Amino acid sequence: MTPVEKEQRAFGRFQILNISRFVAVGFVMAGAANIVGKFMPEYSPILGYTLLVIGVVDFFLMPVALKKMWAQQAGDEQK
Repeated sequence: MTPVEKEQRAFGRFQILNISRFVAVGFVMAGAANIVGKFMPEYSPILGYTLLVIGVVDFFLMPVALKKMWAQQAGDEQK
């Protein structure tokens, strides 16, 4: 793999991580808005707490899961 290809792959992974984090923050914000009754108040607060937990878990665990997946793919490519 050439250095340019490695850089492109790294940039693509960086973008995926950032998108994942932004989506997680969106879930947290939507959950918080639902809990206070500003977003879909007819489903408050159960939906809000659910979105909040999903967002927090996604924010902290998704990068770890992606790293493991990418490491496994790198190991498969070397074999």
